[in-house]
Amino acid sequence: MAVVEVKRVGAVALVTLDHPPVNALSQAVRSGLSDAAKALGADSAVRAVVITGAGRCFSAGADITEFGGGPRRPSLYQVIHDIEALQKPVVAAMHGTSLGGGFEVALGCHYRIADAKAKMGLPEVKIGLIPGAGGTQRLPRAIGVGAALDMIVSGNPINAETARKAGVIDRIAKGELVEEALAYARELIAADAKPRRLSEKPVAKEGFDSDAFEKKRASLGRHPSGKVAPNACIEAVEAATKLPFMEGMKRELELFMHCYASPEARALWHVFFAERAASVIPDIGGDVKPRNVESVGVIGAGTMGQGIAMSFANAGFPVTIVETAQEALDRGMAKMRDTYESAAARGRMSSAEAKARFARLAPSLSLDDLKDKDLIIEAVFENMKIKKEVFGKLDALAKKGAILASNTSTLDVDEIALATGRPSDVLGMHFFSPANVMRLLEVVRGAKSEKDVIATAMSLAKRIGKVAVLAGVCDGFIGNRMVAAYGAEAQALALEGATPSQVDKAITDWGLAMGPFAMSDLAGIDVGWRIRQERPLTNEQKMRYAVNDKIAELGRFGQKTGRGFYLYAKGERTPKPDPEVEAMYAEEAKRQGITRRAIGPEEIVERLLFQLANTGAELLDEGIALRASDIDTVYVNGYGFPAWRGGPMWSVDEIGLKNVVEKMQGYEKAHGPRFTPAKLLARLAREGKRFNEGKSKEGK
Repeated sequence: MAVVEVKRVGAVALVTLDHPPVNALSQAVRSGLSDAAKALGADSAVRAVVITGAGRCFSAGADITEFGGGPRRPSLYQVIHDIEALQKPVVAAMHGTSLGGGFEVALGCHYRIADAKAKMGLPEVKIGLIPGAGGTQRLPRAIGVGAALDMIVSGNPINAETARKAGVIDRIAKGELVEEALAYARELIAADAKPRRLSEKPVAKEGFDSDAFEKKRASLGRHPSGKVAPNACIEAVEAATKLPFMEGMKRELELFMHCYASPEARALWHVFFAERAASVIPDIGGDVKPRNVESVGVIGAGTMGQGIAMSFANAGFPVTIVETAQEALDRGMAKMRDTYESAAARGRMSSAEAKARFARLAPSLSLDDLKDKDLIIEAVFENMKIKKEVFGKLDALAKKGAILASNTSTLDVDEIALATGRPSDVLGMHFFSPANVMRLLEVVRGAKSEKDVIATAMSLAKRIGKVAVLAGVCDGFIGNRMVAAYGAEAQALALEGATPSQVDKAITDWGLAMGPFAMSDLAGIDVGWRIRQERPLTNEQKMRYAVNDKIAELGRFGQKTGRGFYLYAKGERTPKPDPEVEAMYAEEAKRQGITRRAIGPEEIVERLLFQLANTGAELLDEGIALRASDIDTVYVNGYGFPAWRGGPMWSVDEIGLKNVVEKMQGYEKAHGPRFTPAKLLARLAREGKRFNEGKSKEGK
């Protein structure tokens, strides 16, 4: 079947993109569109053209799997030029999503009609690029400079009604889209309407702040390397206000190619493919059918329980949330109500939608109310004894085939499963706080977890808008096992002479959203402290965490107490360095016989990054993580690692594993065996390989 079909409906030609699943603009689609434009331009019997997409959307844009293979003709720029140049009206009929190149095709049409639920936008900045087929030049001509600048730099889509008000679409279909588009085309024929080309329209500057470009540049993130694509977007839109259309197109192409060749774009493509590869589990194929989940139970109405419950309620699931005490249950329900009301007040959703979501949450004080649930998620205190007690009770009351999940962040899922007589139905579903906001979900596969249980969790993750990564059972799974090594190294740096604020500044200047000390204050210093109290520690671990634990013993738990590694003014979250904490590190270093010194930001970043990557290599070697890209997905989506850095494994790949091993060997001499390169890392370095060897087959 042709990927572009042309059908005559009287004097109107209906051109349909038919390239499932999202009508990506592959070389075959571009060729089909180009051929159609040429043929229809020469056909005098055709007096108007409608372009639409088959299936669920108009077009989600470029075929990113073609990136890196060099230009393939015809270019999308040329195809859109051919469409716009037609001497008869061309109508874009848009439904579902019209993104990137798909939206640029629509902008190249002369008229636009959309389904009421359609969304459209130019998200290229999110993969390190700018729109490269005229989007930066046509959109300002369609909706004005300010609105276009916001859309292109943010990469966020708009809905049909917003697009209509802005002037980018002419009509919203009230009935069947294609039928109304054909009727619209016939109206244009009857009115003898001429092509209305955005390329010929002047840029609308009314009400535009001449300083807007500089203000937009100033609003970008602090790290220059992370601003390559956003800055290029700004420059391209600015060119639209200063240059004739064709010269603006030339500048857009130059800026696109500059972004295309950047390390940031490569990293962002890696993240794009990594997220898709994470859903592929080698031994769980399409023949393994997920279990049916229509109802959910959550045990615990604390911060995690609230976030998990809202994640499912937001996706349409009825959720029963159970607590042991009325006060705790009331507090949790009130907090969730406040969250929804606040979202409605900020315009994130309508008041009716907020009420509908909250209405899906049913409070209960009895575990018996979970007996008919398809999925039950435990989100109680991180204590093995308590969790095993809960699972023992669930085993006695949950219906046959119900999936029993623990939200544990560190504990042994297999030990928890043995508290039941159905370990095959048990797995870990580790959400990240706040769970209704954070995209990451670690799906922890127990030794006896059934394949369909894992398949169900991975499928559910998509339904609730999460990025799921499979992990095996170990202390901390993927993310927290790595962050333990990272946090321990931060403690070592503070003992050796760097202050907490110096450590945090070095790593945030490098691109992370938050440094290890500020992150600990946010999460609560008491969390790690209590976990350490419940397990045996080596002498080295005790010495490394001596100050950390002393701070916790003083009741300084971080932001929630106003004092942690930093000081916090009442009601504020801005960390202020505390000389008392810095003195505690100096005193402890003296007690341990550590000679303190000034430590520069480069060493701080290297030591923290290498601990992450080295632990990641161990996880790969042990089979806890399936692929290096899964580890990167965890860190980008759950730990504030900048997407434009690609993740910790990609970052060391870019440095070069041979270089990393050489530097680690130097740190090993100075600081001991914690810097001994993992076996996998050492082997790949010897072989001149990377953790991420190109695109995975699963990511294509």
